[in-house]
Amino acid sequence: MGRHRSDPLGIARLALVGLAAVLLLAVIVVGAGALLSTFGSEEPGSGVASTPSAQPSTGPSAGSSTGPSAGPSAEPSTPRAPTIRVVCRAERCPVFVRVPGGDVLIDRDLTRGEEASYFQPELDVVLDDASTVQVFENGTVRSPGPAGERQAFSVKRSADQ
Repeated sequence: MGRHRSDPLGIARLALVGLAAVLLLAVIVVGAGALLSTFGSEEPGSGVASTPSAQPSTGPSAGSSTGPSAGPSAEPSTPRAPTIRVVCRAERCPVFVRVPGGDVLIDRDLTRGEEASYFQPELDVVLDDASTVQVFENGTVRSPGPAGERQAFSVKRSADQ
């Protein structure tokens, strides 16, 4: 009965499976690299601080347990005020902060008592409801907006900081 014929797609099928495996491996490597770079971007001193707390601190020394008799500290005598500090006063506070023409620093809802502070030289800020947050620009309280009003503004770091 005769001849055995080889399947003409046999080698092509094998090549396609190999190509798919290589592409899958490349996607995994790129994804892992992106994930690692995201985790590595929030180093100490990168200018980003976001801390949830039940009672937000209002003074520069609030939250520190060391007094003047505790000895020398690594912090300067006058703490540096952030360019912008946003403290949520409602159950939900939609906040958007970015470097102009650059990275988005926060685009999410803060919860009551949660705050976000940023030290970049210039920032664009959008508040969906300006009455739900307390905003500090370079350490100075910004007047709250009317209830339900959306506010968009820019903040520049003051020269003395």
